[in-house]
Amino acid sequence: MLTRIQIQRLVHKHGREIFEHEHMQIEKSCYQHGVVTTFAHSVRVACLAVWMADRLHLWRKVDLHSLIRAALLHDYFLYDWHDWDNGEHRLHGFTHGNTAVRNAVRDFRLNHIERDSIANHMFPLTPRPPRYIEGYLVTMADKISATRETFSMDRFSKPKSGKPDRGE
Repeated sequence: MLTRIQIQRLVHKHGREIFEHEHMQIEKSCYQHGVVTTFAHSVRVACLAVWMADRLHLWRKVDLHSLIRAALLHDYFLYDWHDWDNGEHRLHGFTHGNTAVRNAVRDFRLNHIERDSIANHMFPLTPRPPRYIEGYLVTMADKISATRETFSMDRFSKPKSGKPDRGE
């Protein structure tokens, strides 16, 4: 079984191109759930997805590189959905998967597993479930991480100084 450090190293190795892209700075300044930035949430989802693949012994069925990239880009919508925008982000939960895949395709070369996993990670809010096991892992890791972040007591202490949240 992989350790936490081994999982983090895998995420950074397979996500290097994504971490180095200038648009990831936008994710570091947008809050996702409480005090957690979109960037930190995406890293947590990637680590948890790898952890689940490891614990479920799915290595012969999972493309690790695609799993990590899809997890890191699943919320690559590049805006703070909490900001007022005349209601444009009102349906964020239903639409941001498509926005994320559109932005990701613009900035990176994505394969069909990565595209499908990003676009359909909000199932059942979106009508189509993921087609690949990587997409199910991203979807489950996203739901677990989002729930944990949303119900964390830390969510009531958003940093005012601009300091990054834990997990970055």
